[in-house]
Amino acid sequence: MDTIDAIATRRSVRKYTDEPVRADDLRIMLEAAMQAPSAANEQPWEFVVIMKRELLDEIPNFSPYAHMVKKAPLGILVCADTRRLVIPGFWQQDCAAATQNLLLAAHSLGYGAVWTGVYPLEDRVMGFAQHCHLPEGVVPFAFIIIGRPAGTVPSEKRYREDRVHHDIW
Repeated sequence: MDTIDAIATRRSVRKYTDEPVRADDLRIMLEAAMQAPSAANEQPWEFVVIMKRELLDEIPNFSPYAHMVKKAPLGILVCADTRRLVIPGFWQQDCAAATQNLLLAAHSLGYGAVWTGVYPLEDRVMGFAQHCHLPEGVVPFAFIIIGRPAGTVPSEKRYREDRVHHDIW
């Protein structure tokens, strides 16, 4: 699958089969996430891979839009270690780029994934921080649920000419 095709066909997948995520595929996804650009090359990201069923099943208690995790083999919490930032204020963009790379890598490997928002919602930030025993200064940004898709989600064209402005608004 080429890059443009991956971008055009990736969709948020919320229903999964029982098939586990292969360890080597997980490694490829995390490597792809860590290839993302970052401000001043800070690479502030940290990843918590959650695979224990009892830990996954508790997540909807504090992150209600992540309910589909109860049927998925794993989730990845994308975090930023703000303790080592040299240029504060860009970690959200850095982690968003890493998250998108992770989603595209999962899709290219035949997995389905969905990005569930964490930051800046305080209840979810605190919920994940406590749930994953994050140290002070490590901020949860996004929770990605991954598994083999149980069905297909059709692609759609999203290009809108009225959203493109040349030189001036």
